[in-house]
Amino acid sequence: MIRKPDRRDILKAAATLAAAGCLGPTLSRSAPSPGNVDSVLRAAVQAGDVPGIVALAATDSGIVYEGIFGQRRLPGGPAMTRDTVFRIASMVKAITSVAALQLVEEGKLSLDAPVPAIEPALNQPRVLDGFDAKGVPQLRPAKSPITLRQLLTHTAGFSYRLWDAAALRYSAALGKMPAAARAKLPHTPLMFDPGTRWQYGPNIDWVGKIIEHVSGEPIAAYLRNRIFAPLGMNDTGFTITPEQRAREAGAHRREPDGSLKTLPPERPHPHATFSGGGGIYSTAPDYLTFLRMLMHGGSLDGARILRPETVAMMGRNQIGDIEVGVLRTTAPGLSSDVNLFPGVTRKWGLGHMLTMQAIAGGRGAGSMTWGGLYNTFYWIDPVRRVSAVFMTQVMPFADQRVLRLYRAYERGLYAQMKSG
Repeated sequence: MIRKPDRRDILKAAATLAAAGCLGPTLSRSAPSPGNVDSVLRAAVQAGDVPGIVALAATDSGIVYEGIFGQRRLPGGPAMTRDTVFRIASMVKAITSVAALQLVEEGKLSLDAPVPAIEPALNQPRVLDGFDAKGVPQLRPAKSPITLRQLLTHTAGFSYRLWDAAALRYSAALGKMPAAARAKLPHTPLMFDPGTRWQYGPNIDWVGKIIEHVSGEPIAAYLRNRIFAPLGMNDTGFTITPEQRAREAGAHRREPDGSLKTLPPERPHPHATFSGGGGIYSTAPDYLTFLRMLMHGGSLDGARILRPETVAMMGRNQIGDIEVGVLRTTAPGLSSDVNLFPGVTRKWGLGHMLTMQAIAGGRGAGSMTWGGLYNTFYWIDPVRRVSAVFMTQVMPFADQRVLRLYRAYERGLYAQMKSG
């Protein structure tokens, strides 16, 4: 008589197959049964929406979902694995924000005092006030100094050219000027007075420089010593080893016909300096560890990174009545227009976006979220006590196929947890 396999048999077989690289998704023993989430992610890979994906989620009880599908590179690349290394770009901003808040806790930085005097562009800021008839930029002194809180919330006035036509025009005008005239103007002026508007920009890059100035350590060393090493995030950093490079996912670009074109591999080259706002590598398990630390009030597995009250402050609206707007692209090949949550009020905490209303079928009100240029995303839901990551490597940012999949993953995850 053949015994019908029970859940323990199924989980054991799944773990064995996954270890051998024969199975896409794996589930922890505390997870619900495989269901709609697996089907959605697998179908997206088969349809060419993404080359491959690693998606993980956790609650207070531990990891509740792991979905691993597709390939690291098209065509015919190695299969995605749990430890695939991704370029997570701006997802480092939340990490750098935590680092700055550690220094606030230690009394070495203030959220609301003028930031330390490290560069004129930061400490003697000038605001772009338009262009004259010849197209020459017109600048004036900012009406108030820049604070750390404004940098952490993208209300300081700095703006990325990728999503700001005026900033792009300024850069082009600067490039046409004689060297002597160009030297008198800031490379990155403010687009508005500090604290008056929100615009996504290189604010956290400046925070990284401030951390280096105050701590006396390069940003890479500070993050490694104060965050990555205590949390055991051994696959996260600004540089990767040859072994990690072998696990790296390749980047792909969406073509006009909807297909994916594999971009040339990165050329490894030595860096002298790194940015607090981008350029970092990680894995889904590593980044989920960081999120779980925040969800648990600043500590995880005995490692205290921040105080609970500081973490709570990160998740509160820090910009008042200022609205987080839609980012209008100036380079469609790099990013589509960015409106991740149409119809939902969006604010900014200390380090990430806040969705102020619940998402239908998904995350609760007040969830913290952001992403990276290659369409990696995360969220922390303080209502349902869920933290999740979604990692692929596709450009442009906010690609519509990827965003549809991201939303479907979220809805499927919550439905699966509800039924489990």
